[in-house]
Amino acid sequence: MTSQRLLKCAAAGAALTLALAACAASPIPNERIAVAQASVQHAEQAGAQQFAPVELATARDKLERAQKAAADHDAQPATNLAEQANVDAEVAEATAQEHKSHQAEIELQESLQALRQEAARTQLPPPPVAPAAAPAPQPPTQ
Repeated sequence: MTSQRLLKCAAAGAALTLALAACAASPIPNERIAVAQASVQHAEQAGAQQFAPVELATARDKLERAQKAAADHDAQPATNLAEQANVDAEVAEATAQEHKSHQAEIELQESLQALRQEAARTQLPPPPVAPAAAPAPQPPTQ
């Protein structure tokens, strides 16, 4: 009976160790999910809904799946999906920023062109050039 008792204690200890390991693994997906949530928010603030809707939707979908996996205590899939959501959100943010930068460049070029046209229109014509004066005739020398 002593060996059975020892075996039961060892099994209980192993179960306790696994339970503690599962609890210890939980913060990792939660941290990754929090980072992914922040990245999605940054992408939204950068205008990804308008300029990168597909990338943003992909990030949101993966974030949602990561949250579900974390709720189901599937740490590894939750971590992987959260990391993928983070990358997708960063791509969405960068795409939105690139579109905004390109749009700003176009507006700047248009403004510069308008300024050049205005400067050319209001520029004073150069003053007329007076014909060169002929040298005065010299009195005849004798």
